[in-house]
Amino acid sequence: MIRGELFTFAHGGEIEVGNWCYVGDGSRIWSASRITIGDRVLIAHNVNVFDSLTHPVDALRRHAHFRAIMQQGHPKAIDLDERPVCIGSDVWIGAGASILRGVRVGRGAIVGAGSVVTRDVPDWCIVAGNPARVVRQLEPVNVDSPA
Repeated sequence: MIRGELFTFAHGGEIEVGNWCYVGDGSRIWSASRITIGDRVLIAHNVNVFDSLTHPVDALRRHAHFRAIMQQGHPKAIDLDERPVCIGSDVWIGAGASILRGVRVGRGAIVGAGSVVTRDVPDWCIVAGNPARVVRQLEPVNVDSPA
């Protein structure tokens, strides 16, 4: 169930969502490269997932990018330093979290509300904070055949 929004940029982007997933109200998934979401993933409300910088770092290029968007729409050719994002199966991403480019969130992981994930998250752990850090390990569970 997708209650949030999925966006692909004019110059590219792919979003793949697995089975039995939920994307909450106000959540936005922004792809300029590739975002993969496994099975049974719960993404709470007001979550953002990015696989690019969304704008150039250089101030002059950033202003030119903004002007182009306002005048003609998103450019069909631009480098936003894209890096794919992979969210493993059985992940829960808490409300207001942000997942940044190039991150892999491991299977069964939980991302605490309001966290900013800048690095890979191991399987079966809880991360929280800004930047997100491991706060607890979880016991792996066989969820391939839920009751």
